[in-house]
Amino acid sequence: MSRRNHLHDEIRWRAVGMLQASARQSAVARELNVHRNVIHRLWNHYQRDQNASRRRASGRWIITRTADDRYLFQCARRRRTLTARQLASQISAAAGKSISRQTVSRRMHEGELFARRPVVCVPLSPCARQSAIAFGP
Repeated sequence: MSRRNHLHDEIRWRAVGMLQASARQSAVARELNVHRNVIHRLWNHYQRDQNASRRRASGRWIITRTADDRYLFQCARRRRTLTARQLASQISAAAGKSISRQTVSRRMHEGELFARRPVVCVPLSPCARQSAIAFGP
């Protein structure tokens, strides 16, 4: 059986016509050179919706490819203090396509990388340090 991602509408309607003419699902599958489960799912879909066309697929839009994501993670690991906006501009310059700050932020969270900003703290005076030590942890 040849490998296909999906059946074209013409072949789908042809299969439905054969099934309506009381052909067996296994015979239709052999005729169209697809697995019998494909015909079974198509027939169930047709009986449920009275339509043999493909359903609209849902899922994330592919803004960045896997290679872009790997490059993004690599840049983020090298310079941990970069913000999502800075990473987005760096990726956009390298890849030549515009990627939003929100997309970068989502990809970083998917890869379990989170923003790390350098902590700015006011140094304590010697008197304040002594009182902090005396206060305890």
